[in-house]
Amino acid sequence: MRIALLGYGKEGQATENYFKSHFSDLECDIFDNFAYDEIKENDFSSYDMVFRSPSVPPLKLPNETSMTKYFFDHCPCPIIGVTATKGKGTTCSFIESILSAFKEDVHLIGNIGNPAINVLDILNKESVVVFELSSFQLWDLKKSPHIAIIGTIEPDHLNVHDGYDDYLNAKANIGRNQNENDFLIYFKNNPDSTKLASFSRAQKIPYPFEIPEEVKRAVNLPGKHNEENAVAAIAAVACYKNISPDELLAKNTAEIVSGISNFKGLPHRLEFLRELNDVKYYDDNFSTNPSSTKVAVNAFSKNNLVIIVGGRDKTDYEDLPEIYDILQAPQVKKIVLIGESGHELARIYQDNRFMVADSLEEAVSLAKDEAEGLSKAVVLMSPSAASFDMFENVYDRGEQFQAIVKKLS
Repeated sequence: MRIALLGYGKEGQATENYFKSHFSDLECDIFDNFAYDEIKENDFSSYDMVFRSPSVPPLKLPNETSMTKYFFDHCPCPIIGVTATKGKGTTCSFIESILSAFKEDVHLIGNIGNPAINVLDILNKESVVVFELSSFQLWDLKKSPHIAIIGTIEPDHLNVHDGYDDYLNAKANIGRNQNENDFLIYFKNNPDSTKLASFSRAQKIPYPFEIPEEVKRAVNLPGKHNEENAVAAIAAVACYKNISPDELLAKNTAEIVSGISNFKGLPHRLEFLRELNDVKYYDDNFSTNPSSTKVAVNAFSKNNLVIIVGGRDKTDYEDLPEIYDILQAPQVKKIVLIGESGHELARIYQDNRFMVADSLEEAVSLAKDEAEGLSKAVVLMSPSAASFDMFENVYDRGEQFQAIVKKLS
């Protein structure tokens, strides 16, 4: 067995470990830190399989695959797949938590940080997989999950995809290969989510829909969008149980409330860190685009907000007007700008709410000083940009922010 790995991040390493444990004669060649144009020139014809990492655009080779495609080909149990521009990880986690309340053998995998191939050997027909699927994982997928969710879809990753149409086309693969026995749940208030749903032949369930107050109160996360994520999760569990959401809510209220209330949120997604001197601190470092930051800002409409914004822009600064428009929300009292896009915002727009910081430590210090002079104050880091200008990755940025906030006194 001879395989090539295009990229050697978490998925690439997991793929290598899996095949080493299954093929004693494995030959594995690793290609990392390459430009796409360079890798296209390689001859991969001698390999049994060529695994592309998610962020590597498809090469369209006859022996090309991905860990996602391999998993779909070999998974013995139902897959619940979730995609969206924002909120897919939270929706997946709500599903996993509710299914756990039903004592199901559930496995949460994918873009959320757990490579799918890590669980392949422990699955059986009675298991159920909840798979967070990014546009990169869906890019060339030829199979679709039994139950699919399409949340809000907005432009993102256009520095990798060949335009928004390419991004939409990739997302559509979550339902494109479904049949009449499958289910597709879509966010009815988003035109692109509705459009992508039309590519599927599955039974369709639009959301949000009304849920009992008791269930709403079980959602421990801020923002209307998180209630909507919980509604999508309820619909997915109902489909898995082969009943309607109304029937599930009527017959299994206790399990739903337990599952929803047990989920306290994901790291770096509107994560509450602490309260100090009447100021609450939230980490939303996974907000790497304007639509995500808009959701975060709207979640604090009743607070006085000091927000930390900026990083590496993914649109060659074309989204700066949109970001600035989001920052016009009346609850945004002060804006601390960091990173490349932050400095560019400060250069283009003259705004007396702006403060520019050269480091994350300085940004937090400035935000703290400003927030402590406000009532109902929240300090929110929601960068609306990627992390690679100042940090190793988005996790590194979020962890550094949390460490700084925890040291404040």
